[in-house]
Amino acid sequence: MAGRVDRGRVERELVRQCHAGLSLPDLRQRVLRSLRRIVPVAAAFVATADPVTLLFTGAYAEEPLAGSTARFLENEFSGSDVNRFAALATAPRHVSSLDLATRGERAASPRYGEIMLPLGLGDELRAALVAGSECWGYLCLHREDGERGFTRRELELVARVGPHLAAGIRDAAVRAAATAGPDRPGVLLVSDDLALVASTPEARALAELLDDGPGELPVAVQAVAAALLAAERDRGPTPLGCTVRTRPGGWVRLSASRLTGPAGGTGLVSVVLDSTGPGSTTAARLAAHALTPREAEVATLVLRGRSTREISAALLISAHTVQDHLKSVFDKTGVRSRRELVGLLLASPGS
Repeated sequence: MAGRVDRGRVERELVRQCHAGLSLPDLRQRVLRSLRRIVPVAAAFVATADPVTLLFTGAYAEEPLAGSTARFLENEFSGSDVNRFAALATAPRHVSSLDLATRGERAASPRYGEIMLPLGLGDELRAALVAGSECWGYLCLHREDGERGFTRRELELVARVGPHLAAGIRDAAVRAAATAGPDRPGVLLVSDDLALVASTPEARALAELLDDGPGELPVAVQAVAAALLAAERDRGPTPLGCTVRTRPGGWVRLSASRLTGPAGGTGLVSVVLDSTGPGSTTAARLAAHALTPREAEVATLVLRGRSTREISAALLISAHTVQDHLKSVFDKTGVRSRRELVGLLLASPGS
């Protein structure tokens, strides 16, 4: 049946959907429905990401994937498997398949042997959704075990559509109207197997605003906790956490740390959720408006109160070029003055 479908028409339809101004849930639903018309899929996973740290900020997982989120996260941060999402985000090619990465030897992937095969899954197509130089999410498509693997033609299709889907995710975040959350940080206490142990009322209120994935905890909370556990295991640097766009349009900063007892023993993982520090979300807000690296530099200096002459000297560009960049920043953010730009980027949700 799929062979009778006009693949070019479906691909054009996919691109239109990505730029149709849809909300994130509608975009995800329509894109997966259209994609399945030309790429047979047994199960799909779609995640949003923090473009600064590349951590998951939200996720949608179909069965049988939904119950294995914690195990997939552990695999993602293990650093020893093929096609890790963060690696694809910074690779020259942002799309790959399990069969391609392992040269057909799926057993070489711990993810396949330990998670996918027991779920009855075979080949896996993974894509980092990158628009410009910023990664806004991830796509993962699965075939059943015993079915043929993904073809190069299918990988190339996803590679062409991926930047458009990334732009759709980014634009959906920008359009959301900001709504205030609790004015104090909240804390979630999480065990090493990513189970919720305790929480403050503020944390529960903020967690309810996130794009929930499967399970008891939002996937963004699971991701920052899993990243910390991986850093402890590998004795690496403490992860930076992530900034999440909430469903109502606000911003929440998540960070994880290990609690220790008086005797120095290890305890639970503490995940702090904070919506009160707009300055810490500035990088994500700039990225959300698709500014070029130079435009982001100019905007950041404006936020620091620098004049055109000072920006010109700092960046070694002419004052005329500064004004050109600033005009582009205004156009992309929908403001008309420096004061409005500062208000847009530094205002707290609901202000």
